[in-house]
Amino acid sequence: MQVTVTHIKGMHFEGEGQSKLKTQIDSSVTTGGSGYGSSPMELVLMAVAGCSGMDIVTILEKMRITYERLEISVVGERAAEHPRIFTDVELTFKFWGSNLPQEKLLRAIQLSMEKYCSVANMVDKVANLTYKLETYPN
Repeated sequence: MQVTVTHIKGMHFEGEGQSKLKTQIDSSVTTGGSGYGSSPMELVLMAVAGCSGMDIVTILEKMRITYERLEISVVGERAAEHPRIFTDVELTFKFWGSNLPQEKLLRAIQLSMEKYCSVANMVDKVANLTYKLETYPN
């Protein structure tokens, strides 16, 4: 796997992977950036959610579990001193649908977070990684 990150201007960079899709990376205006992209630490949280989400979708398809919508929110707490690594990361898996089997949804989440998601397993080595499930009717 290889990516290239090119400096645009100021704190604005553009990342490109083998897919050739471009990702904007920047810092907020309050920290010296222009706000044209996600911060590197935001991208880490998005990567955990995206990685686990892909696993969960695949696992639930194999279980023949249907749902209307899936949303993953992630909250990361960072250390006060440099390097400001994540100390705590919590993912909330939100499913919408009818007759959602809680135990199977939790099993799919557990498999992803503890076995399949490479990003979650890397983050878990430095931060307290936790997760929870929320379900909502249609």
